[in-house]
Amino acid sequence: MPVATPKQFAAMLDAAQEGGYAYPAINCSSLTTVNAALKAFADSKSDGIIQFSTGAGQFVSGLNHKNAALGTIVLAEATHRLAEQYDVIVALNTDHCQPTAAESFLKPLIEATAARRAKGENNLFQNHMLDASNLPLEENMAISQEYLKICAENEIILEVEAGVVGGEEDGAAGTEDTPEEKLYTTPEDMLAVYEALHSIGRFTFAATFGNVHGHYKPGSVKLRPKILQQGQASVMEKYGKDAEFDLVFHGGSGSLLEEIRETLGYGVIKMNVDTDTQYAFTRPIADHMLVNYEGVLKVDGEVGNKKAYDPRAYLKKGEEAMAARVAEACNDLLSTGKTLFGSI
Repeated sequence: MPVATPKQFAAMLDAAQEGGYAYPAINCSSLTTVNAALKAFADSKSDGIIQFSTGAGQFVSGLNHKNAALGTIVLAEATHRLAEQYDVIVALNTDHCQPTAAESFLKPLIEATAARRAKGENNLFQNHMLDASNLPLEENMAISQEYLKICAENEIILEVEAGVVGGEEDGAAGTEDTPEEKLYTTPEDMLAVYEALHSIGRFTFAATFGNVHGHYKPGSVKLRPKILQQGQASVMEKYGKDAEFDLVFHGGSGSLLEEIRETLGYGVIKMNVDTDTQYAFTRPIADHMLVNYEGVLKVDGEVGNKKAYDPRAYLKKGEEAMAARVAEACNDLLSTGKTLFGSI
């Protein structure tokens, strides 16, 4: 199945909202991690989202260039080809893009989609995130309006954020010292976001409710999912049921399952998964190196073991372990078995 068309992606979001489930949005930075996500979605019979950060794009473009836009385009084009092998639907998204990087990152990606559309081809991306949450809300919404207009012209959905997700992940806003009040989006903020953007085009919204990037011990992250419920209520009370947000859950690593499930009832239709899948990928590779120490290294002048140091030997283990963690995310978010493949 090729990557979702804009209409198919919109149908995916609608189905999740109506069905009370969410899609895992898996950050990938290589073909191996893309394949892990695709395997998990297919094995779980779940549709899903694969997304790339500016850091992933820089990595893929090569150490000599670190061209975030080019590397991201390479990843996206490869995913389009690889996705054709599977009977599930996947959408492509870009993760946190700061306003300072938008001109050199988002605009070239949107232009790449526009070029494909001009040839009658599917969008390169269905979704982009502009993270202007480090700006005052009025400035955040002004630049979000600018990019939402460009996205809407190309049937791309824009993801925005108000409030700050704590911690740090691949350049995302926020630090471990972020003031507590900044970690919680207010109903007034949510109303302002809706009023600023709803007339321009479709968007998703990463409201913050205490979520923190990175991994923390259970109990360290103080989530308040009811904030999402309160914000949704304030918007729908004024503008009706159709004003309900499609919400995005960032910084979910270490969250309790009951908290994750609770957010699904408040309109969360997408949850980003990165830290947990990074660890799942790396853990068996570390084991491989320790168990096969004398094979992967030419110790004391020996020749080692080519089968042990062949990168495929350990990358396959990483891919399989990451796929298992993505499948766990599908189960947590209740998307397992709900693929729309063949019906839209």
